Amino acid sequence: MSLKQQVISDLTESMKAQDAPRTSTLRMVKAAVMNREIEKGAEMDDEEMMKLLRSLVKQRRDSVEQYEKGGRQDLADKEKTEIEVIEAYLPQAASREAIEQAIDAALAETGATSMKEMGKVMKAAQASLAGKNADGRLVSELVKAKLSG
Repeated sequence: MSLKQQVISDLTESMKAQDAPRTSTLRMVKAAVMNREIEKGAEMDDEEMMKLLRSLVKQRRDSVEQYEKGGRQDLADKEKTEIEVIEAYLPQAASREAIEQAIDAALAETGATSMKEMGKVMKAAQASLAGKNADGRLVSELVKAKLSG
């Protein structure tokens, strides 16, 4: 069963179970998929689906940050619930240790020593973490820490 079919099947189940938060999130995911397919003019494969889901999670994380800054914990909690539902369709996120190992390898590979070379290190680290669902913000923070200190 493709990822898209899985989302649609789970949407039907959550509607029958009257699980409102899950149903709402899955409807949003389905709408995003349909919009992307209309833009593309063709069906999405699982790889494109993963990319879309990662994008949706990133948007939610940014929203959580903004809501917490604005003192709207109720909205932040809603976004966190949506993140949990969406992440269930993504592979397990890369651990901090795995990310640090990839960064160390990227530093050795590029020979970078200053913040000016951060782009090279990020590119090499992201390439080695491809498909492992690594949080780009965490990768960026760790690269900055290693290059600056």
